[in-house]
Amino acid sequence: MNWDLANLVGVVGSVLMIAAYAYSNLAARIDFRLFNALNLLGSLLLVLSLMVHFNLASMLLEVIWALIAAFGLVRTFLRKSPA
Repeated sequence: MNWDLANLVGVVGSVLMIAAYAYSNLAARIDFRLFNALNLLGSLLLVLSLMVHFNLASMLLEVIWALIAAFGLVRTFLRKSPA
């Protein structure tokens, strides 16, 4: 694998998404703002990486993942009570 900027950005995105997944399984109580923000940022970084090293299946997955995370993030900010 070539360690260019696109791959580095993709790896950082992957680490953020893995951190979100680990957090959701290890935390006693989940802060959905943090969880969705990590997923959104991670998926957007992977989308950036995929714009250089394109793969259709991965791009579809990451775009849908970003949309779900963005929806969840907006929903948590619209709630009156804390998540």
